[in-house]
Amino acid sequence: MELYLQSLQFTAGIVTPIFVIVLLGFLLRRQRLIDEAFINTSSRLVFMVALPTLVFMSIASTDFQAVFNPSLLGFVFLGTLLSFIVIWWLAARRITDQADLGAFVQGAFRSNFGIIGMALSYNLFGDSGLSQAAMILALVIPMYNVLSVVVLTVTANHGTTGGVSLIGILRAIALNPLIIAVVLALPFSYYGLHLPTALDTTGKYFANLTLPLALLAIGGALDLKSLRNSSMTAFWATLTKLLILPLLMVPVAAFLGFEGVELALLFVLFSSPTAAAAFVMARAMGANAQLTANIILTTTLGSILSLSAGIFLLRLLAVI
Repeated sequence: MELYLQSLQFTAGIVTPIFVIVLLGFLLRRQRLIDEAFINTSSRLVFMVALPTLVFMSIASTDFQAVFNPSLLGFVFLGTLLSFIVIWWLAARRITDQADLGAFVQGAFRSNFGIIGMALSYNLFGDSGLSQAAMILALVIPMYNVLSVVVLTVTANHGTTGGVSLIGILRAIALNPLIIAVVLALPFSYYGLHLPTALDTTGKYFANLTLPLALLAIGGALDLKSLRNSSMTAFWATLTKLLILPLLMVPVAAFLGFEGVELALLFVLFSSPTAAAAFVMARAMGANAQLTANIILTTTLGSILSLSAGIFLLRLLAVI
């Protein structure tokens, strides 16, 4: 009984702070203390400046050998690719509307690891976990974007891209601030270089800004009224994202020898809610944007329970 209580207390300490800030963002929007302009501006600030700074600082201050994990990154790559292919193959057998199909596939496989995942990684393992999570993030960002372009191009508008070209997406990936941050940070990590004290302190200020501001923006963007327009398609996408994927991927990873921090990071990656960027891409490329918005909302709300349950179970099994 004591073990259960300790595991429950540990889980609450990890998950509660994250979703309390999300809830605070929702309440502040309801009270009109923050508005859509704040959400848009803060989201852009996080993406362009704060999160890249956090990624850079976490990798640059860590020994390269501790950060670079080929086996973990290899599993992430293959797991993400295979899950994408299987989800698309199975969904295509049930969903006839192509706009719905593209929205479903993207919503079911694309993870908000950049915000929710990074926050959980830091709460679980501190700076060391954040550094490994940053390397995973650098891998999955281009994968998510390229795979999303593929499925939305094939399913939406009979193969046209609705104003978004594959070359344009690849160019955006190359210029992605998070990818650039990783590339700039790796020499510091590999050669043990250090920033001047003033720059290091400034970087830490921006890094510390990232997660609270991003979580507030997520909460402020939640629109519970859209739940009225939810559907069974959104339900199945949510079930796939929050339960089926982690229940398949995590045991396979454990069977292959992953344990401890690695296994926990894989759980967080494959069970984090759908990324908000999925909505922007779905709307731009002719997929069902309303369905995508519903999936983002239901996975975000559902992840409160699924992430808590998963972390509780990992703690109970002495994985973390």
